[in-house]
Amino acid sequence: MTSLDFSTILPEVVLAAYALIALLAGAYFGKDRLAPSLLWATVAVFLIVAALIGLGDKAAGTAFYGMFIDDGFSRFAKVVTLIAAAAVLATSADYLLRRGMLRFEFPILVALAVLGMMFMVSAGDLLTLYMGLELQSLALYVVAAMRRDSVRSSEAGLKYFVLGSLSSGLLLYGASLVYGFAGTTGFAGIITTIEAGHLSLGVLFGLVFMLVGLAFKVSAVPFHMWTPDVYEGSPTPVTAFFATAPKVAAMALIARLVFDAFGHVIGDWTQIVAALAVMSMFLGSIAGIGQTNIKRLMAYSSIAHMGFALVGLAAGSTLGVQAMLMYMTIYAVMNVGTFAFILSMERDGVPVTDLASLNRFAWTDPIKGMAMLILMFSLAGVPPTLGFFAKLGVLTAAVDAGMTWLAALGVIASVIGAFYYLRIVYYMYFGAETEGVVSRMGAVQYMGLIVPALIMLVGAVNMFGVDAAAGRAAETLVSNEATPAPAEAAILPAEPERLE
Repeated sequence: MTSLDFSTILPEVVLAAYALIALLAGAYFGKDRLAPSLLWATVAVFLIVAALIGLGDKAAGTAFYGMFIDDGFSRFAKVVTLIAAAAVLATSADYLLRRGMLRFEFPILVALAVLGMMFMVSAGDLLTLYMGLELQSLALYVVAAMRRDSVRSSEAGLKYFVLGSLSSGLLLYGASLVYGFAGTTGFAGIITTIEAGHLSLGVLFGLVFMLVGLAFKVSAVPFHMWTPDVYEGSPTPVTAFFATAPKVAAMALIARLVFDAFGHVIGDWTQIVAALAVMSMFLGSIAGIGQTNIKRLMAYSSIAHMGFALVGLAAGSTLGVQAMLMYMTIYAVMNVGTFAFILSMERDGVPVTDLASLNRFAWTDPIKGMAMLILMFSLAGVPPTLGFFAKLGVLTAAVDAGMTWLAALGVIASVIGAFYYLRIVYYMYFGAETEGVVSRMGAVQYMGLIVPALIMLVGAVNMFGVDAAAGRAAETLVSNEATPAPAEAAILPAEPERLE
């Protein structure tokens, strides 16, 4: 590893070193005693690494012969991922301590998962893509089953592991097909084998299998089957994490793959992405209507929102990628606030997640009720919240790309999905007078609810410059389409001949 390579992956090195040191500290100095300190230390490290990436001014570059890409797109996705993970950990601390669930392994596993996500969004090679994805997935399988005394948590972990292994197998099979027909695993090499916009049948099959494997990671229909059960069965802090950072990273990875490796055949993969988007929007919007458990409802909400994000990606343009990045950023903020509230729901000291328990909640706690109203309106896409502008952005990108039909279907799905968000508001303000839920929050958790709600309102006036940053990140990805391999790649053995 050259000094240039080391400086390029310095944020990842810092996070990996922290995870290893924290693991050793927990193992040798008393895991129960160190658990709270490790959790807050992990939050601090996430924020430091995010600042290191976001405030850095070094030029875009590659490392390890083009296998790792450090550019504006990857930096934007990493900052959002790190901040979302830090916010979820911070808002979960109170819940974990009160329920006696905090183990020193939890923040370390989250740190390793985030490390995998950082490699995912910087992947410039099929091998880097797979290694980052598996590092993330293996850590998430474990945290899903973190409550070993809970049958539902164990079931969630097992289901996630089995279906996740299947999706990884499909992804790996697709990668092997692409390598077999393109003769290289590097994105910069793959895109050069696609001549005059023509995609060979073998590479097309490989691309389809890879998109299937990645669609699982973002809960896109019809590869969503794990999501409701895992969201409901996992401990609520784990569900909150699943709903935020991994979704941002996986969506960024899909964008990286389709533009950097298959940017010359946009017409081929946009059809697949558009089909996934339509199915996800409608199933998530319709299936969520009958849910009575708020965690399960948020699972279907996640499926629908991933469909809207895919609408932006299906546009296949700079505007589409910018809209997708903005959508995922706003989605992560909305979910942090929503799950901060869900984490606080209890009755007689026992966590509750049924919707009926929210009856008349806003009358007993008007500030939290108003914050949840704003977040639900934003999730539904009601103006003037940021959620409205997020949906408007992806639908505008679709119209701009000549996919008016996709935008029209998105509007219909949005109207259908608004029902179950507004139903939560109805319960809180106009529900039956029954024994309701109590919301217990520490100071950090309270801020985790109030701040996202304020962002949803204030951000509609001024998006804090995030939209401009997303635009620059999108231009970086789409204009380059594939980051050229560095000159030192010449010292590697010659690429094998491409199979005809």
